[in-house]
Amino acid sequence: LMDCKKALTECDGDMDKAVEYLREKGLAKAAKKAGRIAAEGMSYALVENGVGALVEVNCETDFCAKSDLFVAFVKDIAKVVLDNDPTDVDALMNCKYPGTELTVSETMPEKVMSIGENLQIRRFVRFADNTSVGYVHAGGKIGVLVNLAADVDVTEIGKNVAMQIAALNPRFWDKSQVTEDVLAEEKKIALALMDSDPKMAAKPAQVKEKIVMGKMNKFYEENCLLQMEFVRSDIFQGSVEKYVADAAKKLGGSVKFVDAVRYQTGEGIEKKQEDFAAEVAAQMKAGK
Repeated sequence: LMDCKKALTECDGDMDKAVEYLREKGLAKAAKKAGRIAAEGMSYALVENGVGALVEVNCETDFCAKSDLFVAFVKDIAKVVLDNDPTDVDALMNCKYPGTELTVSETMPEKVMSIGENLQIRRFVRFADNTSVGYVHAGGKIGVLVNLAADVDVTEIGKNVAMQIAALNPRFWDKSQVTEDVLAEEKKIALALMDSDPKMAAKPAQVKEKIVMGKMNKFYEENCLLQMEFVRSDIFQGSVEKYVADAAKKLGGSVKFVDAVRYQTGEGIEKKQEDFAAEVAAQMKAGK
């Protein structure tokens, strides 16, 4: 209200000029905020008719990330991805923003002004084939989108698999994806550990090799989603792969895990280190 009053005063009561004045001031404020670090935010998954989209949008503070305005903005961006299938963030910025005739790019400055922080659309993924199931953990701290080939309703199966991915963050989906260099490194480490153990060092090479293979099975169980122990032991005991097959059988159909994406909000972004004591001291000094 104070901004509106000031705008009308500056423009001698001319409503149209006041609106233009506010837009110009808003764009200037948005430009200033654009250089600030946005490492908080929200990851959000949206699924409609089996088509799924997962987006990560960043803001500056956790307080902002929980606000209704920001959450609504993130959901709108997910809807843009779902409906338009953009190839990258630049293409997304040129798509129409929901409920307006403006592009996402044209809408951003106004969103920065109304929300009050720098906003960055960081990344997204869209699955159009098969059936997708989304899962959002802790209000958007982690978002997961699972893609399954199925001829039955996979809502519950997909959610359980997505929760496993959110909780344990597997390095690989299946042991077939583990590369030769990773296997070689793991074997090298296992052999080195045995050579440094007096009880194991003297064992024949063939014995060591069998032990290493056993350790590799353990590696798969700890790092590959489908070979992992299903975490919800209250409903099934066995690997994730066996859980999917068993659950599909009970539904009278078939389900196959195809792909998944996991976003942890802010991962890899260097956060600004706040020194509040120094900031207060500087403000006090400036006020003298």
